[in-house]
Amino acid sequence: MHYFLKNKLSEALKKLNYPQIEIEVEIPKNEAFGDLSTPIAMEISRHLKKPPRTIAEDIISTIDRDIFEDIQIAGPGFINFTFKNNYIFSELSECLKEEEAFFVQNTGKGRKIQIEFVSANPTGPLHLGHGRGAALGAALANILREAGYNVSTEYYINDAGKQVELLGLSVYVALQKLFGKEMELPEECYKGEYINELAKEIYDLYKNDLKDKSFDEAGDLLIEFSYKKILNDIMKDLEDFGVVFDKWVSERKLYHTGEVQRTILKLKELGYIYEKDGALWFKSTAFGDDKDRVIIKNDGTYTYFASDIAYHKNKIERGFDELINIWGADHHGYIQRVKAAVQALGMSPSQIKILLVQMVNLLREGKPVQMSKRAGTFVTLRELIDEIGADTTKFIFLTRRHDSQLEFDIEIAKRQSQENPVYYVQYAHARINSIFEKADINPEKFSGELFNENEIKIIKKVLMYPMIFDLSVQMREPHRITFYLQELAAMFHSYYHKYRVVSEDSNLTETRLCLCRAVMLALRHGLKMLGVKAPEKM
Repeated sequence: MHYFLKNKLSEALKKLNYPQIEIEVEIPKNEAFGDLSTPIAMEISRHLKKPPRTIAEDIISTIDRDIFEDIQIAGPGFINFTFKNNYIFSELSECLKEEEAFFVQNTGKGRKIQIEFVSANPTGPLHLGHGRGAALGAALANILREAGYNVSTEYYINDAGKQVELLGLSVYVALQKLFGKEMELPEECYKGEYINELAKEIYDLYKNDLKDKSFDEAGDLLIEFSYKKILNDIMKDLEDFGVVFDKWVSERKLYHTGEVQRTILKLKELGYIYEKDGALWFKSTAFGDDKDRVIIKNDGTYTYFASDIAYHKNKIERGFDELINIWGADHHGYIQRVKAAVQALGMSPSQIKILLVQMVNLLREGKPVQMSKRAGTFVTLRELIDEIGADTTKFIFLTRRHDSQLEFDIEIAKRQSQENPVYYVQYAHARINSIFEKADINPEKFSGELFNENEIKIIKKVLMYPMIFDLSVQMREPHRITFYLQELAAMFHSYYHKYRVVSEDSNLTETRLCLCRAVMLALRHGLKMLGVKAPEKM
């Protein structure tokens, strides 16, 4: 519907010799304002210096009204469109013929996009913020691939530097306790039962070799064993969460292959590296950053930013048209320096999009849950998956825009009721599936004249899904699909309780089965995009 309207508006602009601007179409919040609306007249008025309502009248005068029940101008110049029922029924017929292909168009046309997400330091279990980022990244990859983009997903492993050294030191201290030696754990070290578990594994494997070794002597082994074990656990947690990556990139490898050093040399040749106070600095202020950034400290050690620049150079050289980084909200201050580095290396800053994910506030019956037995300071993604399942966790993570706060009540998520959003949506799909176990459908036989007002509203809702999907792709926001699915499921459940789908009236039955089939197709496709199962029974 929205593509059809956009084409009609584009034709109108050509006939009027108006500027060919990008046409925005939206769903009015108040259904009294029609099925679709556009602010195009107000946009064009900025170019032509004409009153928007006059422009709106000009546009309306050129549009063939054959498929529109009504076209109205509202407010300062919005144009509201209401489609005729015959057009609605013909679109429903197309949906039933094309099935899920009806909902998408190839807008990506093979453009290459890389999405880097999660990328948690392999120094401890994944927390809920990582899980929310994982759900977002995987769903975003799904919808972009469905829209015709060539998508590559990637996890960047921070397996070099101070954090993994602190992991090794934390395990060393725990190991000394197993040897009967008491050592004080430095404040910045990692805590939690998982550290003791790592120490016990190492003790069982290497106790005779490590008993009298200092950290300088044993550190490399402890670091290597510990971070690899944690990384394997992270991989398993993500796999069980239904999130897989096309590529895993090691920070260590960037150093071992000389890529970090070559990147610094390239920036130096471009004039963006200088020395000051014994350190090497990247001239990020040349690209809008508030200050220049150290990449090699005065003691000769590299900052994390140095390897991050090399990693983004590596991405650029792989020929992606767009880079999407999904980070925790605490990385907000890092955005400008990374964009500066990307620009210095020859990529437009508009080609990199950084999505910040807010943390999750976990509740149980409305009360905060803060502690984990295993991690010590936070509830792990694994604990949540084990208690309520991957589908429920993923769906709820996607019920809010990524940069807004999310409250997640475990007990509500376990309920089989309207309060639990994923159950409510999945149950709508299963409920329709149970109808089709008892009845066949013939899409050629439905009669539009038999649809009542409530049914036409549901059909229109189904026909709006391609627009919701398209907006999710354009805005890089999968949560729009989650909102839509909840609304469609609520409409269907209400309908199901009010009307009997299968009855003695064969024509009415066939018509209502077609309605149910269309709803089922939209629910199934939306859930698939979110990486959530569409169960046949519940």
